[in-house]
Amino acid sequence: MKTMNDPALTIDGVEIRVDGDGPDTILMIHGWPDTCRLWDRQVESLRRQYRCVRFTIPGFDPAHEPRAHALDELVDFVGRVVEQACAGGPVTLLLHDWGCFFGYQFALRHPERVRRIVGVDVGDAGSRRFMKETGLKAKLAIIGYQLWLAVAWRIGGRAGDSMARRMAVAFRAPCDPASVHAQMGYPYYIQWTGALGGYRRARRFTPACPMLFIYGRRKPFMFHSAAWASDVASRPGSRVLAFDTGHWVMAEAPDAFDRAVTEWLAATDAAS
Repeated sequence: MKTMNDPALTIDGVEIRVDGDGPDTILMIHGWPDTCRLWDRQVESLRRQYRCVRFTIPGFDPAHEPRAHALDELVDFVGRVVEQACAGGPVTLLLHDWGCFFGYQFALRHPERVRRIVGVDVGDAGSRRFMKETGLKAKLAIIGYQLWLAVAWRIGGRAGDSMARRMAVAFRAPCDPASVHAQMGYPYYIQWTGALGGYRRARRFTPACPMLFIYGRRKPFMFHSAAWASDVASRPGSRVLAFDTGHWVMAEAPDAFDRAVTEWLAATDAAS
């Protein structure tokens, strides 16, 4: 049986990468259209003080079977990563995009396993407060790109891959367009079709632990409401920071991002 110190640890065929040997573990979860390589820069910055654990979301690796994974399945997968690679927690979650959604749901279901959260650019998207604050033009843009990616997943193959890559280029995603493929879009397919139970069981996220929320303000629409961000900022030990970037804050302003995360982690370490 593989142990948490085994560099070849895999869960359900997914490689779990572990860097650093600090006393506290940071579990990093990416979103669309990325892989665990999104966090390369942050791992180099944090590994001297923290143990960094990351993986590519099941289904996002083109080497794996192109199938959709239900919400419960993914939350359970995160739980097994925490159990087998993070000594059962509690862990610090570092999340972006769909990684926020899945990580937030894990934190809501297993608060005892999460010490603190760094959420990047996605907050309460889809909530009533978010919908109330979001204008019609932004809503149509959100619907448009999400349905495009849902259709790309359904079509699959070269045509679906081409659709996904065109959207990644349009959004200026920092990854290599050649690494983007249609099967990464299955969360959008589930969201809009209700396949595999949809996301009806997803709960609206309010952090029960200290949280650092970082977002880029230079984009056509937000993924959080101002009211939600205000609630987060008012919680003890929590903070909200806006950067002059787009969606991928960690890639567009890496030095400032790493400094903000490191300083907040040190502050919460001292407070505890």
